[in-house]
Amino acid sequence: MAGWVRRKDADGKPYWHREAVEQRATGNTATAPSSQILLLSTDASPLQEKGLAGPTEATLTPPPATLSLQAQARLSQAYRDLHQRVTEAGLYETPYLTGYGPEIARYTLLAVSSAYAYSHQWFMTSAVFLGLLWHQLVFTAHDLGHMGVTHNWTLDRLISIAIADFIGGLSIGWWVQNHNVHHIVTNHPSHDPDIEHIPFFAISTSFFSSLWSSYYKRTMVFDRFAKFLISLQHKLFYIVMAFARFNLYANSYVYLIQKASDTKRARGGTWAWRLEVLGIAFFWSWYGRVLYGTGSWQTALAYLLVSHIVPSPLHVQIVLSHFSMSTADLGPTESFPHRQMRTTSDVICPESIGWIHGGLQLQVTHHLFPRLPRHNLKKASVLVKQFAEENQLTYAEFGFVAGNKDVLGVLRNVAEQVKIVGMVAQSEVVEAVEKSTPELKNKQG
Repeated sequence: MAGWVRRKDADGKPYWHREAVEQRATGNTATAPSSQILLLSTDASPLQEKGLAGPTEATLTPPPATLSLQAQARLSQAYRDLHQRVTEAGLYETPYLTGYGPEIARYTLLAVSSAYAYSHQWFMTSAVFLGLLWHQLVFTAHDLGHMGVTHNWTLDRLISIAIADFIGGLSIGWWVQNHNVHHIVTNHPSHDPDIEHIPFFAISTSFFSSLWSSYYKRTMVFDRFAKFLISLQHKLFYIVMAFARFNLYANSYVYLIQKASDTKRARGGTWAWRLEVLGIAFFWSWYGRVLYGTGSWQTALAYLLVSHIVPSPLHVQIVLSHFSMSTADLGPTESFPHRQMRTTSDVICPESIGWIHGGLQLQVTHHLFPRLPRHNLKKASVLVKQFAEENQLTYAEFGFVAGNKDVLGVLRNVAEQVKIVGMVAQSEVVEAVEKSTPELKNKQG
C-alpha cells in the first residue's frame, strides 16, 4: 500500500526498498475518496535505502475510511453465510457431462471445420473457424486456471497448458498470475493489471499522474504519445481490441522469460515452466506451418489477421464488466464482497446464446466465487441477487449493447478530460509568456 517491498542484497540479506511513493487523496469525492492511496514512481537508490528502517507508522496508517468497519464486518459474515449456502447447494460440483460434454463437441466441430476448409484451400473460412475455436477454448482454460474443473491443481494445470499453450500459444502461468491479482484488487489503478493499459486506454483521470504499477513494476508514463492515443480512445477502442491477442502473446512470453531463473518459487516448479515453453514452441510450429501452407505471404498475413480478430469480441466482453465501474480506493476497511460488487457488473443475454459468452457474462457471481464451476454460475447468481437485496448492495447488470455504450461513454469522458488538461496547460503557457514579455522589455529598456 505504501510502496515498500522486501529485497535481498548480494549476500542474500533482506532489506527494505521503496519502489514507489504514495499519493493520498487531498479531498473526498466519489472518484477520489479520502481513503484513496495511489502509487507514483521514485528514483531513490536501493543502496541508499538499506540503512533505513523501512516503512514508518505514518506510511502504514491508512487514511480516514469512508465506510463503517462494523457494517463491513457484518457484510463479510453475510458473505460467509452465502458461501455456505452455495456449497450446500452442491454448486462446487463440476457438471462434466452436461457442462463440458456439449462444449467438447463444439470444440471438435470447430476444429474439424477449420481443418476441412483448409484442406480445400478455403483459407479465410478456415481462419474464421480457428478463431472461433480459440474464442471458445479460452472459457475452459479460464476454468482450469481457477481450479474449477477437476479441483486438483496438477491435473487442472496440465489440461490448461495443453489448451492455452499448445493450442492457443498463450502462457497459462502468466494468465493465472495476472488474473489472481485482478480478482484481489479489482479496478485499483495502481494494482489491477486488467485496467492498466497506458498508452492505449485510461478509464480514470488518475492515470494522468503517471502512476506506478505494483504488478508490472514500472511507471505507466502519461506522455505525449499516451495523451494523443487516449484523447482518441473512444474512437480506437474496437480497433485496439481487434488486435488484443497479440498483447497477450507479449505478456505471456515476457512472463516465461522472467520465470526462467526462478521456476522453483512457483507452484509446479520447473516442470510446469518447461512444459509451457514446449507448448509455445509446439504452437508456433503447427501454426507457422498453417501460415506457410497458404501459399503466399499475402494470404498468410490475411489468415493471421482473420484468425486473431475473430476472437476479439471476447476481449470486449471482458472489459464490459469492469471499465464502466468504480475505480475508487475505499481503503482496507472495505470488505471483499463490497469491493467485488462495486467494481463488477454482469452482461445480460438470452440463455440460448449464453454459450457465446461462455457463461462468464455472470461476472459478479464469478468474482464473489472465483473457483465456482462456470456452468453453475447461473444458479449461484440467484442466491447472490438475494444476498445483494438483503444487504442493500447494488447488483449491476446491463445488456451487451448498453454495456458497450457505457464503456464508450467512460472512455469518451476521460478523452475529453485529456483535451481540457491540454487546453489549460496551453493557456497557462500563453499567460506566462504574456506576463514575461513586458518584464523583458523593461529590462532591455
